[in-house]
Amino acid sequence: MTIIMIFLAVIGGATLSIQAALNGRLGGNVGVFKSAFLTFSVGALVTALLIFYFEPNHAVTLMDVPKWQLLGAMCGVPYIVIMVLAVQRIGTAVATVAVIFGQLTMSVLIDNFGWLGNEAIALSPSRLAALVCLAIALFFIYSSGKVENKKS
Repeated sequence: MTIIMIFLAVIGGATLSIQAALNGRLGGNVGVFKSAFLTFSVGALVTALLIFYFEPNHAVTLMDVPKWQLLGAMCGVPYIVIMVLAVQRIGTAVATVAVIFGQLTMSVLIDNFGWLGNEAIALSPSRLAALVCLAIALFFIYSSGKVENKKS
């Protein structure tokens, strides 16, 4: 089951890159906030249909959970707006790797300190090495784009 979840997460990441590229172009044509609005409007409609047809009943409702847990819903807005802006200026690859670096860094911190109600998982040398490797990857992807642009 773990392999399937990892595979699904990779597919989810791939769709985020496609979304970033599409939204970057759309945002350049119609505006950043209109592009973000379309993303969330269509997402809300699709999610509403998924809830209606597939979501099982839960004893706890959105009104019953601790209110701080609802803040996660607002985290998507800065991501979409930033990606629409960033992809237009630095390209899909650099923007995506930068986002992944931010995600990994924050995820390691959340794990290490057990923030947001998660079980603590200590920062290990291998996790730190992964952060360093991704930072190096970001540097090389960004640098190679600058070199390619100078040759053109």
